Amino acid sequence: MEAPAMEAPALEASAMEAPAMETPAMEAPALEASAMEALEKKEVAVWLKKIFGDHPIPQYEVNPRTTEILYQLSERNRVRDRDVHLVVEDLKQKASEYESEAKHLQDLLMESVNFSPANLSSTGSKYLNALVDSALALETKDTSLASFLPAVNDLTSDLFRTKCKNEEIKLELAKLEENLTASLVLEKCLQEDLKKAELHLSTERAKADHRLQNMDFLKAKSEEFRLGIRAAEEKLSARGMDASLSHQSLVALSEKLAELKQQTVPLKKKLESYLDLMPNPSLALVKIEEAKRELDTLEAELTKKVDMMEL
Repeated sequence: MEAPAMEAPALEASAMEAPAMETPAMEAPALEASAMEALEKKEVAVWLKKIFGDHPIPQYEVNPRTTEILYQLSERNRVRDRDVHLVVEDLKQKASEYESEAKHLQDLLMESVNFSPANLSSTGSKYLNALVDSALALETKDTSLASFLPAVNDLTSDLFRTKCKNEEIKLELAKLEENLTASLVLEKCLQEDLKKAELHLSTERAKADHRLQNMDFLKAKSEEFRLGIRAAEEKLSARGMDASLSHQSLVALSEKLAELKQQTVPLKKKLESYLDLMPNPSLALVKIEEAKRELDTLEAELTKKVDMMEL
């Protein structure tokens, strides 16, 4: 019965030791990442020292992101330097081969015809240099006539194509110049129209301002006249003016008089037909007396009203 009780602490101890054994396995990737980062920093520092040489390295923020970017740049720079070095070595090898070939041809020329470029005259040297320069300019593989003729033909074709292209460009340039001239003329016309419009606008604005000032003046005068008319009406009312002498009454009487005149027109035409008849003297005298009395009455009434208005 005591054996199981003694085995329990042993199991607990083994359970406690298990995490302790797993911890180093979990920390291994972190250590590798830290070591890799330290190695990248070291390589970046070496690369920057190589790039700047004796000049001081500019300050920059050191963090995993910048370190990674600089490390990638250093790797690309190393690859490019390696490629450039290979190209340089290849060119050096080709140059060496060309020198060897040239020496071989020169020796062969000396052995066959006992000829050397050093034995040429100044004119011959000039011709030889011109021939070499032409071969280099035309990019021929040698100075033979079979190499020069196709190169010259190609050059002539390029010249013809260039001339054709120049003609096309000249035509396009002429069209552009015509369009530019038309655009300039149109722009000038638009500028003149704009100046005319601005002048007209300024004139109309001045007229509008003047009319506005006149309107304000007329409004002030209208208000002044309205107040004056009201004061005069109140003054006339206080003096007992007859309402029939007011402006509205006079206007109404004038309209009525005009209407009566219109009505008398046909009567006058009708009366003209009776003018040739013999008048009755007694009846005419009566009508004349009635007219005189009516005229005197109207004159007296008018005089009375005029006197009242003067008061």
